[in-house]
Amino acid sequence: MNLVAAKALIAGKLESHVAIESNNGIITSIKSNCHLPITVDGTLIPGFVDIHTHGAGGYYFSASNPEDIETVISTHSKHGSTSMLASLVSEPIESLIAQITRLLPFINKSAIKGIHLEGPYLAHTHCGAHDPTLLKAPTVKELTKLIDASKGTIRMVTLAPELDGAIAVIEFLVSQGVAVALGHSGADAAITRAAIKAGATIITHFNNGMPKLNMGENISSVALANSEIALELILDGVHINTADVSSILKAAPKRIIAITDAMSAAGAIGGDYTIGRLGVRVENGIARLVSNNSLAGSTLTMDRAFLNLINNFGFSIAEASFAASTLPAQRIGLFDVGSIEIGKRADLIELTHDGKIKTLIS
Repeated sequence: MNLVAAKALIAGKLESHVAIESNNGIITSIKSNCHLPITVDGTLIPGFVDIHTHGAGGYYFSASNPEDIETVISTHSKHGSTSMLASLVSEPIESLIAQITRLLPFINKSAIKGIHLEGPYLAHTHCGAHDPTLLKAPTVKELTKLIDASKGTIRMVTLAPELDGAIAVIEFLVSQGVAVALGHSGADAAITRAAIKAGATIITHFNNGMPKLNMGENISSVALANSEIALELILDGVHINTADVSSILKAAPKRIIAITDAMSAAGAIGGDYTIGRLGVRVENGIARLVSNNSLAGSTLTMDRAFLNLINNFGFSIAEASFAASTLPAQRIGLFDVGSIEIGKRADLIELTHDGKIKTLIS
């Protein structure tokens, strides 16, 4: 595959008149300021890496039908996500193992690069759209069972560090090469620092499922102040208000990971859905639990999140790409995607002149 772009983001820098050659999906040559005819009028950027997404197109990654899982993948891919983790919500362990097993044929043979477990190791006080009857404390024995069932494809686990045994579990997960994200938590500052020392490197949907900003010293304030911690943000204009997003971006501009946290209605129509066993109503693109009106994931796609960073918060193309592609790839150990460089995958998308995203290779 050979492309010549008017502009391209190469290793984080915008270059002009760039020729990119690839073989078997791997970039083999990059030449700037070349004199070949342009084949891509817009700006080439690396495909998005969504490390937190549950579904799209009317279905979830937990679906029992392989065709439904393919619909989720294709829906997100059309919006620029060329790599993603399949996120699973809190379920009984045997149900999670069944869902993991169904996903195995897709991993690394599609845009799915691994699995993210968001639960059931979450705090009841901040359960969000997770069924509180399913939440529990983590154990090394149980996580070993899940990792074995995944054949090592679990790349990230979200947990609340204040739960019994959580610090030891964080250390275990890190030793297994699994990224640990802290979330759905009301942890105090001391516990949060202990979790970070144990190896946690990400905060799951920062400012959601945890104490809000300016509520004293707690998981939120410690994470925002710690220069080593990456902060997931749901940039849909609903989960976090504009003022708080601006404050977070100012405090941690190079530590933002754009995610969708998409539920099944992303890329679909409004109406009645579920998350796990809980009923969800989607109106005007906003998903809320029927039971208590709490937010229940988003209907966001990564192209919208990326463009929101640029159009609403003043990020440059390079800065937005770092948040939507480079940093998320780095934090979950995907070293062959996330930037346009020789030796990396030719998962390329185009930012067109009219401000839209077009997937070129997926």
